[in-house]
Amino acid sequence: MFTQIIQGESVFRELSNEWDSLVRNSMTNTPFQSLVYQQSWWKYLHPQASELYSIIVRQNNGPLVAIACLYLTADGTVHFNGCVEETDYLDLIVEARHADEAWSLVTACMMSNDFPEWRMIDLCNIPAISPSRVILARIVEDLNLSLVESINEVCPVIQLPSSFEVYLESLDSKQRREVRRKLRRAAGAEVHLDVIGPDDDLAQAVDEFLELLKKSTYEKRDWLNEGRRALFHAVARDAQSKGILQLLFIRIEDRRAAGLFNFDYEDRIWVYNSGLDPDEF
Repeated sequence: MFTQIIQGESVFRELSNEWDSLVRNSMTNTPFQSLVYQQSWWKYLHPQASELYSIIVRQNNGPLVAIACLYLTADGTVHFNGCVEETDYLDLIVEARHADEAWSLVTACMMSNDFPEWRMIDLCNIPAISPSRVILARIVEDLNLSLVESINEVCPVIQLPSSFEVYLESLDSKQRREVRRKLRRAAGAEVHLDVIGPDDDLAQAVDEFLELLKKSTYEKRDWLNEGRRALFHAVARDAQSKGILQLLFIRIEDRRAAGLFNFDYEDRIWVYNSGLDPDEF
C-alpha cells in the first residue's frame, strides 16, 4: 500500500466515484462520512485560516483503501474534516480489515516532511466502538507521544422491537395506559404526522424545520448560522436522493408545531436534530 496527500477541496472531485462506496464498507459507516456531507461541511463551515489535507491510502494496484480527510488550523492543530459541533461521528474511512495498516500509513505520512508541520492532533467524535481508539493508542505509544481521551457526549441507543404494539407490551401497565391516553388526546386534537416525501417541496420543508429548530431554545437560535442552514439543505437534498432522509413534522390545527430531521440509514434511525415551537404549542 502507499499514501498520497491531496491538498484542498479537489479531493472531493478526484474521489467522487470511489468515496461513498468505501464509506458503505467502512468500519464506522455513518451518514456523516458521505461525500456530500464532507464536501458541504468544508464548503460552508470550515474555520477561517485552515487548510484541508486529505491522506489517501491505495493498494499498489490502485484500489482505494482509506481516506483521512483532515484540516490544519492556524495554531497547528489537525482535526477530522467536520469536527466538531455539526457532526455526530467521524473516523478514518477504511474497512476494518485494513484499519491497522491504514492508520500506520496515515500516521507515518503525517510524521513525514511531506505533511505540513503540526503541533497537536485532535480527532473528535470517534465512536466508542471504533477500532481506531485501540489502534491509535498503540501507535501513539510506539511513537513515544502522549494521548488524552475524553468523552464529548454519550449517545443513547434504543433497540426497537418489531412493532409499536410489541413496544407497548414491554412497558409496565401504568406507562402503557399513559401512552395510550396521550395518543387518544392527540387524535382528539387532530394532531397529524407529516412525512416529507419526493413529491414535497424539500427546500420549503427544510426552511420550516429550521425555523422550528431556531425557536426551540436560545442556544439553537444562536447556533443556526447561514453556513449551518446551507449544510442542512445540501445534506437533505443528498439524503432524499439516496432514500435515507426522514424529515417529519407534527401538525396541529394545520400548523407545523414540531419536527425531526433523521437519517434512515443502515437499518437504523439516526436522530440528527429536532425543532419545536414552545410558545405556540
